[in-house]
Amino acid sequence: MSTEPCFDIAHLAHVEVYTDRYADSLDFFTRIYGLTLTAEDETSAYLRAYDDYEFHSLKLTRHHTTGVGHIAYRAASPAALARRVAAIEASGYTVHGWTEGDRGHGRSFRFEDPFGHVFEIYWDTLRYAAPEGETPKLKNIAQRYHGRGAAPRRLDHLNLLAGDVAEFRRFMQTCLGSRVTEMIQLDNGRIGGCWFTINNKTYDLACTEDHSGGVARLHHVTYATDTREDILRAADIFLENGVHIETGPHKHAIQGTFFLYVWEPAGNRVELANSGARLILAPDWEPVVWTETERKKGQAWGLKTIDTFHSHGTPPAPRKEHG
Repeated sequence: MSTEPCFDIAHLAHVEVYTDRYADSLDFFTRIYGLTLTAEDETSAYLRAYDDYEFHSLKLTRHHTTGVGHIAYRAASPAALARRVAAIEASGYTVHGWTEGDRGHGRSFRFEDPFGHVFEIYWDTLRYAAPEGETPKLKNIAQRYHGRGAAPRRLDHLNLLAGDVAEFRRFMQTCLGSRVTEMIQLDNGRIGGCWFTINNKTYDLACTEDHSGGVARLHHVTYATDTREDILRAADIFLENGVHIETGPHKHAIQGTFFLYVWEPAGNRVELANSGARLILAPDWEPVVWTETERKKGQAWGLKTIDTFHSHGTPPAPRKEHG
C-alpha cells in the first residue's frame, strides 16, 4: 500500500441514527442536546449543530430498532470522488452503488464494511442557509449561536463496533484512504481499537472490538464543544432532564479528549467532547500504540472505564442461547 497520504475524502459529513422512540429522541436532540431541526418528513428528521456548514450532520430515522443507518463522508472534489469509487469497486468489499441523494446532498456512492455498516461518499452538497431568526451576526459561521441545551458546535466523530478491528482498518485504508493516528494492541495479538483520520484532525472515526456477535453496531456519535466548561454545563442540563449519564465528565487517555457520555431515550450512546488544539500535521505520522496494560489503568486522570462502555452498543447485542 502506498505511504503517500490520501486526501480524497474531505471530512465526516453526517451520520444516520436509528431510533424506535422517535418523538423522545427528537426531543432529546433538539431541546436538550441543542441541535437545530432543518427538515422533517414522515421517516426522518434532519438535524445540525450551529457551525456545521452543510444542511444536516445528523439524520434521525424512525426504525424498529436502534443503531446507525449509514455514515457519510464528503469527497474533496468530483475527481477525488471518482478515484475513491474506483478504489472501492476494485476492493472486493460489498458495493451498493449510486443513490440519487438525499435532502442535504446530491447523488452518493454507497458501500459496506465487512461488519454491516453502510457508508456513502458524495461531492454535491447543500450548504445551510440560515432562515430568519437563525442568521448569525458573524458571517463566518453558518448559524447564530442560540445556547439552547448543550449547544454543541459541530459534528466531530463516531465510534463503530466490529468483530475484527484489523479487518476494519484494512477497509478504512483501502476505501477511504484513512490514516491511523492511535490504536490499542491487545496481549493476544488482536487490535482492540483504531482511531482514523482523513484530514488533519486527530480522528473522525474510531472502531473498537465487539464481542457481541451483532451486526452493524454503533458505539457512539459525538459532537464537539468549544470548551470543557460547555461540557460541565451540559452535565447539569442532562441531570435536570433525567438523561442517563453513563460516564464522565473526564479526560480520555487516548486522543486526550475531555468527554461526557449519555444515552439518548432510545439507548443510542451520544458523547460531547472537547478535543482542544490537537491536530495531526505530520505527513509521516506514526500511530501511537497503547498496550492492554496501559489501557487497564483507566482514563487520563485514573477514572476506570465503566463496564457498560465495553458491552453496550446499538442495536442491542443478540441474546445468547443457553443450552
